[in-house]
Amino acid sequence: MAGNGCNEPQRSSQLLLEHVLGLSGAAYYMALADPFPLARKADWEALVTRRAAGEPVQYITREQEFYGRAFEVTPDVLIPRPETELLVEAILKYGAELWPDGLVAVRGEAAPEAEGDEQWTAAGGEAGAVRGEAAPEGMAAADEAAAHSAAGRSAARRESGAGFAGAARPLTAVDIGAGSGAISVTLAAEAPAWRVCAGDISPGALAVARRNAQRHGTAVDLRLGDLLEPFAGLETDILVSNPPYIPGGDIAGLQREVRDHEPRTALDGGGDGLDPYRRMMEQLPLLPAPPRLVGFELGQGQAEQVAGLLRAAGHWDEIITIDDLAGIPRHVLGIAR
Repeated sequence: MAGNGCNEPQRSSQLLLEHVLGLSGAAYYMALADPFPLARKADWEALVTRRAAGEPVQYITREQEFYGRAFEVTPDVLIPRPETELLVEAILKYGAELWPDGLVAVRGEAAPEAEGDEQWTAAGGEAGAVRGEAAPEGMAAADEAAAHSAAGRSAARRESGAGFAGAARPLTAVDIGAGSGAISVTLAAEAPAWRVCAGDISPGALAVARRNAQRHGTAVDLRLGDLLEPFAGLETDILVSNPPYIPGGDIAGLQREVRDHEPRTALDGGGDGLDPYRRMMEQLPLLPAPPRLVGFELGQGQAEQVAGLLRAAGHWDEIITIDDLAGIPRHVLGIAR
């Protein structure tokens, strides 16, 4: 495979061999001294041929580990990357700081029912229900303006305290660009008190995310649609996204594993790669109020511009940039204390 220009040929060979033999961990290493089973020879050669042609090993084995869990992956979804685990860690950390019990105080005698709760996965329900319809329309323009004003935000945060302790709803986290469900399913598994929702423009991706939600026994409300549109009118406390961020003109120069096999809709972020971030900021008025915690993954060299978009929106008191394991600024968070 190395002679065919495959990246990480040794690692690819091991993953394919584990897949063919149905072994992993210590059992795999113990079996290395045994003769290769001739009954598996044709399968092994077929998989090696596919990998040598540039197909990612994760699509061949249909699996990728993320945050200690195995996720199904298909050509309908982007292959989860290790750096995205850092985004999940940050969301869990700051989410626990802002809402220690996973609940959000609300006005009135009882927490309002979220639109479409009959399709929200609950105990005994079907994990990962897919929504194709939009939520109710957002507030009138005047109400939106008030909700997004600085005074309105400050008052809402003050009034969410002890004065309304008798009524609460689960914290709601929304993942834009669900893909395989790596982010949303992990959040739901690690923070079971949260209500976790996820959206994607691809029906195929949502089908994969649904299966992963079921696989890990998590409750995720999956909705079909473009960016924030499926969540119009939904009280959203956390917004997290690993959107397409590759500049369209750069895609031809990517590794062939990415360029030729991963879905372009999950890669192409427009002329400068920042279109999804701009559009999400423009769509914030679809929500009743801006989320108190926003977390975005981004490409190399984009951190300053994405942080600038959050500052310009004016909804968050603190903007944080997080480096990946290679020291590259990879995530930008906005926090309203």
